Amino acid sequence: MNTLHRSLLSRFCVGAATLLMLSACSVSKATKDAVARADTRFQEAQQTLGNSEGGAVELQRASNHLEQAKAAVKGGDDKPAQRHAQQAELDVDLALAKAQNATVRKSAAELQASIDQLRQETQRPR
Repeated sequence: MNTLHRSLLSRFCVGAATLLMLSACSVSKATKDAVARADTRFQEAQQTLGNSEGGAVELQRASNHLEQAKAAVKGGDDKPAQRHAQQAELDVDLALAKAQNATVRKSAAELQASIDQLRQETQRPR
């Protein structure tokens, strides 16, 4: 094999290896969409919950996973970005469910207090 062929072959190999590395380190559109969706859901949940304590820990976890997903997208790591985006959405769902549960429990406690008060009033001698 002459020198020209070896040079072309080595350049081709370097180019092919570079393309393989770039394709292995690229993030798919589906993953970018998943991270964007997780970010939107997180923002909406933050607005919905405000300063509510119910679900605050889970919302913080969602924020951490979202940041990790964004960092993975910047780093070109598709699988970790996808995994963190999914986990962020799950944490958002859990935060919303816990906040809703806290609201329902508070309403139930207030209703029970009203019922107890009515019972006391009906049992008083007239």
